[in-house]
Amino acid sequence: MRFLRRSLVGLFLMAVTVGLLAYAGHAVYGALETVWNREERVRPANERIFAVNVRAYDAVTVTPVLTGFGEVRSRRTLEVRATASGTVVELAEAFEDGGTVREGDLLLRVDPRTAEAALEVARTDLAGAEAELRDARRALVLAGDDVVSAEDQAALRTQALARARNMASSGIGTEAAVDDAALAEASALQAILSRRQALAAAEARVDIAQNDLARAEIALSDAERALADTELYAAFTGTLSDVTVVEGRLVQNNEQLANLVDPDRLEVSFRISNAEYARILDADGDLMQAPVRISLDVLGGNLVTDGVITRESASVGTGTTGRLIFARIDAPRGFRPGDFVSVHVDEPELQDVAVLPSTALDAAGTVLVVGEDERLEIAQVELLRRQGDDVIVRGEGLEGRLVVAERSPLLGAGIKVRPVSPELDSARAEAEAPAMVELTEERRAALVALVEANQFMPQAAKDRVLAQLAEPMVPAATVERIESRRGG
Repeated sequence: MRFLRRSLVGLFLMAVTVGLLAYAGHAVYGALETVWNREERVRPANERIFAVNVRAYDAVTVTPVLTGFGEVRSRRTLEVRATASGTVVELAEAFEDGGTVREGDLLLRVDPRTAEAALEVARTDLAGAEAELRDARRALVLAGDDVVSAEDQAALRTQALARARNMASSGIGTEAAVDDAALAEASALQAILSRRQALAAAEARVDIAQNDLARAEIALSDAERALADTELYAAFTGTLSDVTVVEGRLVQNNEQLANLVDPDRLEVSFRISNAEYARILDADGDLMQAPVRISLDVLGGNLVTDGVITRESASVGTGTTGRLIFARIDAPRGFRPGDFVSVHVDEPELQDVAVLPSTALDAAGTVLVVGEDERLEIAQVELLRRQGDDVIVRGEGLEGRLVVAERSPLLGAGIKVRPVSPELDSARAEAEAPAMVELTEERRAALVALVEANQFMPQAAKDRVLAQLAEPMVPAATVERIESRRGG
């Protein structure tokens, strides 16, 4: 009996399971059949509208600014070099890096003892040369007197010879007397020749003495200059840099000791491209003396000064391009040689142009403008300048139209957009602003009484309405709502 009962229970459970499976299969088949027989409903796709930032195309006159970077340099820098060798015995207190000296200030003094001794020797030599010249001139005078005396004696001997010949011809004198007179005359003439040779020697001695005196004077001048060179003075007012000397150091002649920089005569050199260079040329092709603004970033602040372009480099350096421009700094207060600064040059004005964000222009030189039904259109423009994050462009027929300020790959011609800009938002806000009315004191008091008498209005709402009624201008909708309730 137990076996039969268990068998019947098993058959019953199996039958129930098969029935449930059959019902489940029928339900699944029915659901699939319903799905297969259902007609597809295609929902209409809604057009996507993009919100875009726009800017109005306003044709204005713009002065482009050419921006470059350069280095401040001194227009007058002097190498301070030693003019004499020796030990530095005196040094100015300001002779140090950053020290300021005035024109004519004594910078340093080298030990002058050797130069002073040489000067004394030169003075002694000059005194000896002057004495020798005086002695030579006196000897020249005496030699001249000897020549005169010899000529006088020769004249007497000639006269004696003439008398002797006259006496001999008269028979009074003898031929021997004539011969003696002739010999005496010849001796006198020979004496004249000797005296003239002595005179020439005296003249040569004077010339030699004069040359020796000139050499002594030159030597004295050199000694005085050598003594003066032991003292070094500032050639102009400026600031010292690269100082390499201290008191007591042995320096050599022409050794560089420091650099003297004039802080009031500075200029800036900056390099620009060939295209930028062409824009600052005048009608004759010469470089314009354009004004510039020079700025130096100093710990978050800026030192700004003005200047003017003065010249350009004579040639393009090896491995470089563009042009090197020099500009004089008018007020160099705070600037120092070596500062890296930015230079801004005002170019000639551009008329009938617009300034747009650089993100509004693509590589093809086109912009997107909002057309009819707020759909985008492509417009061609001419790129004139790039100014930081902005571009200066010129286009035809774009005056007053809205230009997309920030392009994206999702935007293109025919796309419907919703323009967004501060000007449009303010216009919409003004259009959507509630109408305001000005109340008379009687009407204001009546409205306040109605609000206070309303027992069904919450206290917070009542306070808000009373605050509005206390203002000079009250929303017209609030007034109408209160007065309509009174009429009810």
